[in-house]
Amino acid sequence: MHLFRTHHYQVFPDRRSGEAPMIRGVSWTPLPEALDSKDTMKQFLSDRVVKAARSVYSVMIERNPGLIRDRKYHLKTHRQCCSGKDLVDWLMNQNEGLQSRSQAVGIWQVLVDEGILVHVKHELNFHDKDTQFYRFQNSQFGLNHITNEKDSDDELQESLSLLSQLGPDALLTMILRKGPSQRSAEDLEVIYEELLHVKAVAHLSTSVRKELAAVLVFESHAKAGTVLFSQGDKGTSWYIIWKGSVNVITHGKGLVTTLHEGEDFGQLALLNDAPRAATIILREDNCHFLRVDKQDFIRILKDVEANTVRLQEHGKTVLVLEKSTNCAGQGGAGNNSKYTVMSGTPEKILEHLLETIKLDANGNDALDPCVTDFLLTHKVFMPYSQLCSSLEHYYRAELSEGSVQEKAAYILNIKRKVVKLIGQWVALFSLLLKEDPTVVDFLETLKKEVAADYRLSSILKEQFREKRRTKVLENGYQSLGRNQPFDWFSHCEEHMGRLQPIGAHDKVLYEIYNPDNKPLTLMLPVNASVQDVMSAIVKPGGDHVLVKMNSTGERVQLKLDATSVYTALGLNERLFICTSSQVDQLVPLKEQQSPEGGTADILEQIGSKDLASELANYDWELFTAMHEVELVYYIFGRHKFPGAITANLERFVRRFNEVQYWVVTELCLCEDLVKRALLLKKFIKIASVLKEQKNLNSFFAVMFGLSNSAVQRLYKTWERIPNKTKRVYCTYERLMDPSRNHRAYRLAVVKLSPPYIPFMPLLLKDMTFIHEGNPNYLDKLVNFEKMQMLAKTLKIVRECRSQPYVPSSPQRGLADRMFLDGAAPRISTCSDYALPLRSPTNIRHYIQSLKVIDNQRKLTQLSRTLEC
Repeated sequence: MHLFRTHHYQVFPDRRSGEAPMIRGVSWTPLPEALDSKDTMKQFLSDRVVKAARSVYSVMIERNPGLIRDRKYHLKTHRQCCSGKDLVDWLMNQNEGLQSRSQAVGIWQVLVDEGILVHVKHELNFHDKDTQFYRFQNSQFGLNHITNEKDSDDELQESLSLLSQLGPDALLTMILRKGPSQRSAEDLEVIYEELLHVKAVAHLSTSVRKELAAVLVFESHAKAGTVLFSQGDKGTSWYIIWKGSVNVITHGKGLVTTLHEGEDFGQLALLNDAPRAATIILREDNCHFLRVDKQDFIRILKDVEANTVRLQEHGKTVLVLEKSTNCAGQGGAGNNSKYTVMSGTPEKILEHLLETIKLDANGNDALDPCVTDFLLTHKVFMPYSQLCSSLEHYYRAELSEGSVQEKAAYILNIKRKVVKLIGQWVALFSLLLKEDPTVVDFLETLKKEVAADYRLSSILKEQFREKRRTKVLENGYQSLGRNQPFDWFSHCEEHMGRLQPIGAHDKVLYEIYNPDNKPLTLMLPVNASVQDVMSAIVKPGGDHVLVKMNSTGERVQLKLDATSVYTALGLNERLFICTSSQVDQLVPLKEQQSPEGGTADILEQIGSKDLASELANYDWELFTAMHEVELVYYIFGRHKFPGAITANLERFVRRFNEVQYWVVTELCLCEDLVKRALLLKKFIKIASVLKEQKNLNSFFAVMFGLSNSAVQRLYKTWERIPNKTKRVYCTYERLMDPSRNHRAYRLAVVKLSPPYIPFMPLLLKDMTFIHEGNPNYLDKLVNFEKMQMLAKTLKIVRECRSQPYVPSSPQRGLADRMFLDGAAPRISTCSDYALPLRSPTNIRHYIQSLKVIDNQRKLTQLSRTLEC
């Protein structure tokens, strides 16, 4: 059996009632006819690990038989074993992709956890030491496996690839099993990085999470039904669910709720020094917890309070600072500040950040990252008008006391800081700032003064010169003139791609249907309200409504004050205008429900790499057309930011859903079994190339399409694809594992260097997770720690696009060889019909006009028609 679960991932922007969009994450749907139990799933993975261990063991015996030998230590002989250090050394030599010894330790820890590799004293943790010895359980697991020399390298790399994916989880569990006093600085950093994605601690400050990393204790229980503690017991610990789930039961009410991975319990009893308010019972076998004992919990709370400084004005707190435990790490170059902002009024946060800006003689010192965090998120708590007013105030500030020289020095210093901050603001938002009249007027007012004073304009000169030196566009670049007049936007470039960003003042073509399905087309502003749309079509005073309808016939009547409704339409959604009495009579258009037929014949003529490259080109244009601030508008709700649009982000998100359903649609519309098997193999190859080209958004879209239940149940089709192709699919499937908040994906993406196209639905999920788990204000002060967490995701988007994207042919790696080895029947691509189809223009046209079915019920019906 080649699979063990199915996935379905779609972003559903809910635009009803003007509320912020809600994002549903990954839903795992067990296959009714296949492997649907946790025990079977675990066994499936264990079998793969055993198979990988056989390959590693066979190569080791063949190439380095002397590794396994009798060893003496402390006058005792240990028979036929290896030292931990020798095993790590050998693995580092076999796999150049391993970047650290800890990665190799994680791989061996996987085999220790499975019982394939056993410590001579039966210790649970693997140690990278000369004096720690391990034996392979070759007789129990049948490791004496004879490998064909020709295939041994490929099998070894396959095996190491699987173990490398499982290694980080095993390494993390090993670290957590250590006592707090035994953890190294590297161990603490690993735990801290994991805590960043745990729901229970999302609201805690950086320093608190670092302290938790040092005191967390790993606790596991094997059997469902185990009582962790009972109602009325004394509270001794706080628990975070690391794996599994528990039931919460109280006297009189019975089962109150069920808590899952990432949630916590037991905190109130510690805070209030009260008895346990409920009984906690394990809901499933093999549950893991992270435990914080009471004395550590209380100490951390006291440390937080001791390191907190509150600044007051007129008896009210206006700024809350926290003493930084690692100033160099948080402050960045040139930052000597000992305190970081936790919360405050917008003006005081800005004032503090201006104070942290350090300038050398040329004003070239790097800005504190907190300044960028502030600028990227300021629209949440400080609109343009308020920010411009505050910057104007600080720019005009004067020193009330001191000599003439001291006053002049102070004025120049604060002006230089304000100018540097504005320069960063313009660099981050670029031409978007020109869309706001308040900002334009403010910048024009300061422009004359800055241009007239070389001491101010020189601060930005080096920054602009660096932009000129490093900015390279795919379609060529014309350098700015060196002697042109000073201008805030002199380094900003118009978007040069074929796909232009949608601006806040742009007009777009609306297509709206009558009840008889006849279309009306008109040009309206992108942020037009429903009222504006209706006024352009029907006379006022009537009984008309604007309705959004999807392919299943679900109808939503839009409110008059809703805006940007056309660009916010989901996949296969259309707008209809009718009277209130006609709403129930509306039916989906034929084009919404299903394309006339599949395009398998066209896809057979186009190479996988050509398709993947054009997908990447188009995705990159969609990705670069959106500004990262659109993510902020999208998560908080566009209606909270007057004049804001999210059209470019919505277009990119819709593309993910479109590619996902394109894969499912094509496979379900291909009636010929042989062609369908070839098409399935082709889509796996396309996923392989997309991953090599670092187009992770479309890679995941294709993979989720392949994992759709309508595709997964096509057993006859899956049986016809080569085993090597199935193994590649299984390797990629591991990256889709949503456990530990998509840890497998995060570990893979951290190794990438820009440019790359990220998995956008997960970034939106991260920001939603942060937004919903943390209030915007604490005691009427801006929760700046929340803004910094949001800015971290926005910086990921900026980092992805920090280099130009030039798709090139991926290297012929292991996955590529698997697809190319062996002959496969295919239609000739040298026919007169094939040549025009393979031109980049035609391929681009094809991938930009995909016709898909997004009705899951219909896809399942088609699938059952193909294979009962």
